[in-house]
Amino acid sequence: MSKAWERELVLFARLFQEELGRLPCALVTHKKVHKSTPATFYNPFPAFPFTGSTRPVYPLSPRRPVPESITLPDYAKDGNPKYGRRLGRHNITILNEKQQEAMRKVCRLAREVIDIAAREIKPGVTTDYLDEVVHNACLERDSYPSTLNYVHFPKSVCTSLNEIICHGIPDQRVLVDGDILNLDVTLYHGGFHGDLNETYYVGPKALADEDSVRVVETSRECLDRAIKIVKPGMLFRDPGGVIEKHAKSKNCSVIKTYCGHGINQLFHCAPNVPHYAKNKAVGVAKPGMCFTIEPMISLGSYKDQTWPDDWTSATQDGSRTAQFEHTLLVTEGGVEVLTARQADSPGGPVSAPVNPKADSPNGV
Repeated sequence: MSKAWERELVLFARLFQEELGRLPCALVTHKKVHKSTPATFYNPFPAFPFTGSTRPVYPLSPRRPVPESITLPDYAKDGNPKYGRRLGRHNITILNEKQQEAMRKVCRLAREVIDIAAREIKPGVTTDYLDEVVHNACLERDSYPSTLNYVHFPKSVCTSLNEIICHGIPDQRVLVDGDILNLDVTLYHGGFHGDLNETYYVGPKALADEDSVRVVETSRECLDRAIKIVKPGMLFRDPGGVIEKHAKSKNCSVIKTYCGHGINQLFHCAPNVPHYAKNKAVGVAKPGMCFTIEPMISLGSYKDQTWPDDWTSATQDGSRTAQFEHTLLVTEGGVEVLTARQADSPGGPVSAPVNPKADSPNGV
């Protein structure tokens, strides 16, 4: 089959998927989409009132195996994290020098993995293929993909497209020119977790879309501005004010349901770091504390709706959304971004389009 016909068939498959919530496998021939006998793809929730155009495309691929040589987090087998008393909101861990070095290492590995996966993002591949890439890259680094079976999440990475805020489950959905895609990667290595995410443009149409660029770059800028205030003595309620002020200046909203979190030997723990103003988060940053900041920014409403898979969170009005996340270590002199981008990391800032609405009140 010619390349031109392949492109036509992928486009037709995408249109069919949007209209009917189904994607006939025989229409897509890209080698990274299917490696086995074609089967019928389907929307498992046909009666659900989706808020946007994104649909789940099942069946999910089988759970990917992890070799016995990989050290497992406590939830890997039964899906239930063993937090015990360590989860109290006032119980914020301060890491010693050895533990801080362990966090540096796992976060460096997490950056390597997300960069490897990001280089594979292009029209024609599936989010399930990206999950395979992440999973294999984790194992190659003697690491466990932290999301796998965490509270029974079925995959090794979260892939959130367009109006999906977070926790998107990788499936047979084919990426198309014009999508924006968030990859959320977490590794478990040496007894510690390292967590980061970024939103990427899929193809030139996404880069040419003013609203997509506005929401992606606003989210990126919100994170950068919040990181600048992190230092000993910062109140954990303070980043939210910085984030919401900038988001509103770009005519965007801040998703309020999800927040940044402590991270160390535990995937999620104290402190909570909300991303909106006038929140009531408790605690003060001290040297040796590790946590994430991960603002989720929407072009429309801040409200969300969860799909029947109990994971995928979408904007209530179907508007596009973007997110960026870093794992941070508070130091004596300020902050260290443990998951910082490298010189050759794919993606990165692009010039935001001039938008006459940017200075208008949010009104959502």
